[in-house]
Amino acid sequence: MPTEVWQGLLIPFAGTTLGAACVFFMRNNLKEWVQRALTGFAAGVMVAASIWSLLLPAMEQSAHLGFWSFVPAAAGFWLGVLFLLGLDRIIPHLHQGSPEAEGIPSHLEKTTMLTLAVALHNLPEGMAIGAIYAGWLYGDSGITLAGALTLSLGIAIQNFPEGAIISLPLKSEGLSKSRAFLYGVLSGAVEPAGALVTILLAGIMVPVLPYALSFAAGAMFYVVVEELIPEMSTGRHSNLGTLLFAAGFTLMMTLDVALG
Repeated sequence: MPTEVWQGLLIPFAGTTLGAACVFFMRNNLKEWVQRALTGFAAGVMVAASIWSLLLPAMEQSAHLGFWSFVPAAAGFWLGVLFLLGLDRIIPHLHQGSPEAEGIPSHLEKTTMLTLAVALHNLPEGMAIGAIYAGWLYGDSGITLAGALTLSLGIAIQNFPEGAIISLPLKSEGLSKSRAFLYGVLSGAVEPAGALVTILLAGIMVPVLPYALSFAAGAMFYVVVEELIPEMSTGRHSNLGTLLFAAGFTLMMTLDVALG
């Protein structure tokens, strides 16, 4: 596999790792308004990436279908949504600030379930990166290396604060700084793993590439609507999350169009 692909897979993971390292330098948790702002920003990046980096290329690859070129994008999108819905129902996890765990009943520690919640969030991002690099490797849709790298950088930017959002509360739960950092890193490890699996599967079944791109988009949309938007809207009413959503959306759209 080309070096450029390995670099693209590891850049977002590096963002999470650097964010998790904040546990060594910051004494307190991020303030609630900061977390809401960063969550809104992450949601904006993910929505823009889903549209410009995944859904539009999926339809471009299906242009030969004419009027029906939307079918692979629509089908893959729904498969991604249902896949994340299934994982959400099965895997035990706990969101920050939520009093009740989700998934099948388990006796896992709270810190483990908090980490699993972030890992579920990161999985679609890994799949998105894998799908876009698979498009560059195997497709002929015009997906460029610059476009794939742009997606990696965009996700890495929003992964940095996410790494801090998971590691700092874990420290508050009583974990040592090193263990909180480790859990933060592990929550992001699903991204390169998910990306690698997506690339390998797309390489075996090249005709399904449009479905793989839109599948990742659907999974990301599920995370945004089910998790991020509610989190950025909790507590006292504020428009900050919405404004940062718009900022994240604009940044990712600009990066994709200008560099892709």
